[in-house]
Amino acid sequence: MANTKSAAKRARQTERRALRNRSVLSRLRTLSKRASAADAQPADRTALISAIDKAAKRGIIHRNAANRRKALLAK
Repeated sequence: MANTKSAAKRARQTERRALRNRSVLSRLRTLSKRASAADAQPADRTALISAIDKAAKRGIIHRNAANRRKALLAK
């Protein structure tokens, strides 16, 4: 339990951000599975790259991690 008003606000903010980040990471995992499937379409890879870039821009994943994922996808 937070002792100050600012700590309580921080806890609320962290909770909201964690929920948002969790949904973005879940979407990345889903798109990764779809793109790595045997019958994957080029549009699946494009959607994954776009989602990776957006997650990196928002700071949900590190930019080096995003570049690594895109490089592995391009291989």
